[in-house]
Amino acid sequence: MTAIVILVTPFLALVGTAVAVTLEQGRLGISNPGAHGFSEVLYALSSASNNNGSAFAGLSANTPFYNSLLALVMWLGRFAFIVPVLAIAGSLAKKPRIEVTAGTLPTHGALFVALLVGTVILVGALTYVPALALGPVIEQLQMIAAH
Repeated sequence: MTAIVILVTPFLALVGTAVAVTLEQGRLGISNPGAHGFSEVLYALSSASNNNGSAFAGLSANTPFYNSLLALVMWLGRFAFIVPVLAIAGSLAKKPRIEVTAGTLPTHGALFVALLVGTVILVGALTYVPALALGPVIEQLQMIAAH
């Protein structure tokens, strides 16, 4: 259940971006071709799936296609995230409290903090770095090659 919660917003952002750049209606809203256009779409859908809803100025997001896609992604980003979190909370509330033993990982120590931060960075990097390599990284390399 925890994996579902962690992967809801990246899944929505990446699948939504794939849908938008695959369909003709999605490509019509991109005013800057190439890597920058991909970044515009990726940013809009990442923002919508994380409940913000902003977009780059170059993306024509005020079209029926993008209004529908961004609304669907934002709605799913909210409720597909809330329901598993409530299920996890209910499951944890029903569990009996157990005694601390030598095998218990304390949640107030540096080891727990390091494992948590490392997991967040690793999951975030494995999720978004491939997509970022297609957009902003390529755009920067194109700008360097042009000079």
